[in-house]
Amino acid sequence: MTRRRSKLGRVTEAELGLEDLKIITLARSARARVGSAEGAAVRDETGRTYAAAAVALPSLRVSALTLAVAMAVSSGAAALEAAALVSDGPGPAPEDIGAVQDIGSGALIIHARSDGTVREILRAPRLLPGISVRTGH
Repeated sequence: MTRRRSKLGRVTEAELGLEDLKIITLARSARARVGSAEGAAVRDETGRTYAAAAVALPSLRVSALTLAVAMAVSSGAAALEAAALVSDGPGPAPEDIGAVQDIGSGALIIHARSDGTVREILRAPRLLPGISVRTGH
């Protein structure tokens, strides 16, 4: 099994604060509420939180993390401090990481199992406008 290489920085679980644990709980709740494969929550620069579950309709598919970012942006968030994805599947897809990075340069991205156990914590790199980070194999 090959491990995906990423330019995202690694963060230890000990570095998580109470507000980070709160968004994991919100993501778990969003997932459980509708029985979705994944739930997500994000926290903006003012401390407001937005939670979402994945949408899988015949004509619309949106990941939980992308939807949570969209909810924050549509509510006026200018920046993200942290994002949490709860799933028993693989970690955030490159598109999800990109959505967080679009307004969350430097944001934590936490991937947790459905029981809340943290699987992986990443920090989106601080980017200059017009520069993106690609993840590869």
